[in-house]
Amino acid sequence: MPGTTHDPLRTGRRTRRTGRMLGAYLTAILLTVLPGVSGAVADAGRSTGTPRATLRYTESGVPHILARNFTDLGYGYGYAVAKDNICVLADNFLSVGAERSRYFGPDGAANTTLTSASDNLTSDLHFQRINDSGAVERLAGRPAPQGPRQEMRDIVTGYAQGYNRYLARTGRDGITDPACHGAAWVRPITGTDVYRLFYALMNWTGQGALADGIVGAEPTPGAAPAPADAPTADRIKAGLDRTLRADGKGSNGIAVGADGAAGSHSVLLGNPHFPWRGAGRFWQVQLTVPGKLDVSGAGLLGTPFVQKGFNDQVAWTHTLATPRTFGLYEVHLVPGDPTSYLVDGVKEKMTPRTVRVQAKAPDGSLTEVRRTLYETRYGPMINRAVGVGLPWNAATGYALRDANGTNLRGLNTWFGLATARSTADIERSLSATQGAPWINTMATDRAGHAFYGDIQVVPHVTDEQAESCGTPLGKELFRKTGLPVLDGSKSSCAWGSDPDSVEPGLFSPKRLPSLTRQDYVLNSNDSPWLANPHAPLTGYPRIVGDVGTPRSARTRESLATVEETLQGKGFTKESMQRMLFTDRSRMAVLAAADTATMCGAFPDGKAPSGNGPVDVGRACRALADWDHTYSLTSRGSLLFERFVLKLATVPGGLWNVPFDPADPVGTPNSLKTTNPEVRRAFGDAAAELHAAGIPLDAALGDHQYVVRGTDRIPMHGAPEALGVLDLITPVWDPGRGNVDVRTGSSYLQVVSFTDAPCPDVSTLVTTSQSADPGSPYYADQTKLYSSGEWLPGRFCEKDILASPDLAVTELS
Repeated sequence: MPGTTHDPLRTGRRTRRTGRMLGAYLTAILLTVLPGVSGAVADAGRSTGTPRATLRYTESGVPHILARNFTDLGYGYGYAVAKDNICVLADNFLSVGAERSRYFGPDGAANTTLTSASDNLTSDLHFQRINDSGAVERLAGRPAPQGPRQEMRDIVTGYAQGYNRYLARTGRDGITDPACHGAAWVRPITGTDVYRLFYALMNWTGQGALADGIVGAEPTPGAAPAPADAPTADRIKAGLDRTLRADGKGSNGIAVGADGAAGSHSVLLGNPHFPWRGAGRFWQVQLTVPGKLDVSGAGLLGTPFVQKGFNDQVAWTHTLATPRTFGLYEVHLVPGDPTSYLVDGVKEKMTPRTVRVQAKAPDGSLTEVRRTLYETRYGPMINRAVGVGLPWNAATGYALRDANGTNLRGLNTWFGLATARSTADIERSLSATQGAPWINTMATDRAGHAFYGDIQVVPHVTDEQAESCGTPLGKELFRKTGLPVLDGSKSSCAWGSDPDSVEPGLFSPKRLPSLTRQDYVLNSNDSPWLANPHAPLTGYPRIVGDVGTPRSARTRESLATVEETLQGKGFTKESMQRMLFTDRSRMAVLAAADTATMCGAFPDGKAPSGNGPVDVGRACRALADWDHTYSLTSRGSLLFERFVLKLATVPGGLWNVPFDPADPVGTPNSLKTTNPEVRRAFGDAAAELHAAGIPLDAALGDHQYVVRGTDRIPMHGAPEALGVLDLITPVWDPGRGNVDVRTGSSYLQVVSFTDAPCPDVSTLVTTSQSADPGSPYYADQTKLYSSGEWLPGRFCEKDILASPDLAVTELS
């Protein structure tokens, strides 16, 4: 049939000559093969025969997957995502299968998009401990809401089948991506592998972040106890910030309701900042089971469903949230027996678990590595947290409790969001499943509502319990970070529970902050306090986040930009897109003029640096004329970026005007340019550019870029410290400048609901759909991102059929 192919994948592309025939053919598919497209579907449950799915590809290789039931939907998803990203996926499944050491050696680099483990062996021991426990299998076997709902079980089953179908089609030697061409570690998967990968992502901020401490834990009777002082708490706080916000991980979400939208009912911006590699990459898809599900958006690689997206009635996005999703217990050990501890004066023996993994030796042979790890009633013992030692000595030790340790419920959460018809449904899904693992949610709907909710997994530790049960170190940590360290020798110090919580030990959704408005709500990874400054959120537990504290430069830019736009005509889809790609820096707004004045005042145009005076003459005029944006053509911005990054280590504070909670957007301000450390930081930044051969007034795009194949693609945007919404975390090369991106804007969506039945949508996957350098979709969207362009978000049938690049594949 013209414009259509059958598996194997030889997709036909629509031309003007075949377009009419293809449109008629697709209509026939919808009305006969999938009889319920405009109503109920006869076969909407589990598949009873050979899986079948229709993949309709539009611009940039975005698939719109159509199936009669959920198993077949998962089958199409698994096949399509494997076709684009088989090597990344195989590496993810290898990691959660605890086999990295077997193939890559124990000292190799771990997959750090799944865990903070320092090497392959630590990663394998961490995941093998989880696999040996059977936790994932038990959770997968439980009924909903604790276990997956039937639709998600079917999707997972089909996903594994579709992935395996693609691998069987190509074989290892047929894989075109050199990252795993012919590799023995690329293998078929099962549904359990899919669940394990999803579980690892849910535990990323708990067990995953503390893998080194879990795997390295062993009794050291002579060790000194961890100091219970403010400096130790500060080191742990810095470690948490470094680990959980590594490389600028975060997001912006802005939901504008009817009162803030111009010419529409609502507008939503989703702008996650995630790794540009590994499990952190997003992949875009539309999933349709007629009459049952129709959702478009993107999911992290390896997850079997849309996680940020929209349907014809609602749109939603997420941002990393501030609640601590784990807690520590200080256990009091039995004298002479460091693997036993006391609870209410009664001895409890720790449970030893001997974990075994295979590791590749230098000669290529395999050896078995064994490690005995210990479990308490609270969870595993640890001996360090985010780089700070927590010794397990003769008297005390520390155990970890991860609130996401029972979370496969996120599968149900995202299914509920995908099928929601209003922001009230969004809130109900978050509350009924409590599966959002470490994220805020922003949503809009066709009725003009804007919703914010930090309804997620939060340990039930009240401020009162943290005070009465907190250890001396715990009290310092809780005040500064919200992380509880409780007395494990008292059963009364166990996490509490609310009667309407899905799981014991969690706060009820009713006790967590949420807000529905007609103007706007937003979040840029700060606490819920200023989701809307006209209705500040307060009264939530400290573990959720702080109140009345300085906001990040990015939060301040979000609030300032939204308020400025609302004072004009309000938001349209197009103005929201322009706002993001304006790349304005809040730090530049606050400090660029002060910096230019300081620059112009240096004697003989030379700034002090750690290696003597540095010529900065060309910088002063560029900074004075700069428009404060990180566009490709901006001049002086790269110097200012290097300067601001160095200010992070300047002691004593940066601002003359301190923070005022009554003016959280405007304060603090006025850079301390008389501080010798500030002046030296500027000189050091200029010296860096001189050493790299970069003019101080160079255009940003000439020296901030990524390389894809033979193409050098300039990048706009800036790191977290600069307060740019369009965040990227570049890789600095002292000889060339910013030569790659570790983390940054990833799956972008702007969704507007108007009187038209179809949502008005623009999207972009900044990393592009495929990690395979041989794919036509390896860098195409990365180039669009560079030039500030977007893709049309084709959702309704007429829009899909109108794609000039429409190509159809049937899996049958």
